Amino acid sequence: MSNSEFTHCVAVIGGATAGAEIARRLADRNILVAVFEQNPRPYGKIEDGLPRWHERLRDKEYAVIREKLSHPGVRFIPQTKIGRDIAFEELVDEWGFSCVVLASGAWQDRALPIEGQADYIGRGLVYQNPFVIAFNHAEDPGFKGETFDVYDDSIVVGGGLASIDVAKIVTLTCTQRALSERGIEISTTELEVKGIPKTMAAHDLSWEELGLAGCTIYYRRREEDMPLVSIPDGATPERIEKVKKSRQTLLRKASEKFKLKVEPLSAPDGLVVENEKLVGLRFRRTRIEDGRVITTDETFERKGPVVISSIGSIPDPIQGIDMKGELFDFTDWTYGTLTRYPTVFSVGNVVTGKGNIVASRKHATEVSQDAVEIFLGVADDPEAATEGEPGLHEAAAETAEQVAVHISTQPGADSAQKEALEQRIARRQKEVGYPGTFADWLASVGEPC
Repeated sequence: MSNSEFTHCVAVIGGATAGAEIARRLADRNILVAVFEQNPRPYGKIEDGLPRWHERLRDKEYAVIREKLSHPGVRFIPQTKIGRDIAFEELVDEWGFSCVVLASGAWQDRALPIEGQADYIGRGLVYQNPFVIAFNHAEDPGFKGETFDVYDDSIVVGGGLASIDVAKIVTLTCTQRALSERGIEISTTELEVKGIPKTMAAHDLSWEELGLAGCTIYYRRREEDMPLVSIPDGATPERIEKVKKSRQTLLRKASEKFKLKVEPLSAPDGLVVENEKLVGLRFRRTRIEDGRVITTDETFERKGPVVISSIGSIPDPIQGIDMKGELFDFTDWTYGTLTRYPTVFSVGNVVTGKGNIVASRKHATEVSQDAVEIFLGVADDPEAATEGEPGLHEAAAETAEQVAVHISTQPGADSAQKEALEQRIARRQKEVGYPGTFADWLASVGEPC
């Protein structure tokens, strides 16, 4: 797309699922879109937030993102973190964009809500995001990030899809290791597809013979409250009950196939420390009243080799954007608008505060049970396609429409302004070694391991 073909230019911060979707929708309207991505590749949490056995989902999402960002109206600017490499205020006020869209996702782990927990990170306490990244790179000799040992009988605190993935990493890794000690070699990916019971049966073994305890997820609500399948807005009592039952069915299937357990109505309440190391947690029993979590006087302790906190992800703060608790202080939570910046909109996990890929593809729309079954690895037909789900990119589409409506009321950039903006984009691309085309850049950095 040449300068003469567009009158407006929009900046999108984040090139993964939500960012690529909105970039393509705006580019289709003859709007030039500059996508700023903090990483070399635009895949976000799809690349390292999903355990490595999600091969089909990951490959499909990679292809979708590549296709959308290859639009001639999109300019990709990698290895550029807004707030670090370019000030947010500068991007909004000085570059010459008609609008800026935040699609930067949720990369930071929500802190375990116990006083003093930060003192034990790396000393018995591990957080989900670095744990999953380390697992994905366990067989990568060039990986320079943080690494972790995986222990049987680990404690996982959480309650969503990501928590189940974390527990699966523990049980699958420990099972793989125990089988290897018996001379049976199997990858975690193959083990995840077949499941632990079928794998044991194929080798005339029982789970008990391996001497493993498995992994337990401690959840502050009931099993039927675990947000595996979402409840649609305005659902009838019958529909709500049906969703809750489907959640329990999904959880039972995952528990049986991957030898994980769930301890519901258990909220983390205190640290169990020995010799300056975290060796477990004190939990407080809860009950649910009118949808609210009520704590009781009953407590219990649970010890384990490691505590893995998987209670959600939140956006990284960006200097210049006011926060409200753990999230940005949005004035409109549907379109992620900010009082101080009337030309800024937001979409995806940066708004919802969710960090799971299934949730990010939906924003505020319903997640189907079929999609979740495939994600969890408990579908009857794991090869089934998941395209065509209702409202797949509804949130990004709505935000793109709002952005288009907004800029339609704004004067377009003249030729000098457009040229200056293109030059500014090109300078930043040159600074990071961008070779000129999106395809050439991806070829230079290589595909994920």
